[in-house]
Amino acid sequence: MLPTSSVGRKLVMAVTGQMMILFVLGHVAGNSTIYFNKLNAYAAGLHALPLLVWAVRVALLVIVSLHIYYAIVLKLENNAARPEPYQKKKEIESTFSGRNMIWTGAIIGTFLVYHLLQFTFQVIDPAASARTHLDAAGRPDVFLMVARGLQRIGIAFFYLFSVSALWLHLSHGIQSSFQTLGLNGERSFPYLKKGGSFAAFALYLAYASIPVALAAGFLLR
Repeated sequence: MLPTSSVGRKLVMAVTGQMMILFVLGHVAGNSTIYFNKLNAYAAGLHALPLLVWAVRVALLVIVSLHIYYAIVLKLENNAARPEPYQKKKEIESTFSGRNMIWTGAIIGTFLVYHLLQFTFQVIDPAASARTHLDAAGRPDVFLMVARGLQRIGIAFFYLFSVSALWLHLSHGIQSSFQTLGLNGERSFPYLKKGGSFAAFALYLAYASIPVALAAGFLLR
């Protein structure tokens, strides 16, 4: 049953947001295997578990869809209920990342579609597809596909721009989700707020370091 109250919708946003954070953490951990020349082995390990991979994909599709839907619903409700004087006061008190959650979310969503087309469905650049290139162990050469893609200036810039949007989105979203779940005590919340900002920036560095390292020639085989 879909939540009918604003509080219920915010709870769905908070829970789905935290589920996506868990995925983002797991995804960057998997991506980090590129530093140890283990990306192809990691990818091969995932493809050896197709049922698990597809279960995660379907679950993520539902989670992301719910998050986007209620983000739009809540934004429309807030705009309809907010008088102009309150709007001006709120903008003074709020942060840049908090005021632009809908836009950073849109950037992330656009990047997600592109990212799936490029590296999951491999239709953006078929000539660099991992399916058509095998490494020395006979595995799909995911490293080659990623390296060729992210060494292109335009794609690397879009990647960095998108992970910057993720940083801004999470720097507000993490603390907001904890607050919605009631973890906003006077003593604990300042630590959660600082911890959320730190975690968002750490994730940004982890994701952004890959195209930078490729461009600098640090990731070679």
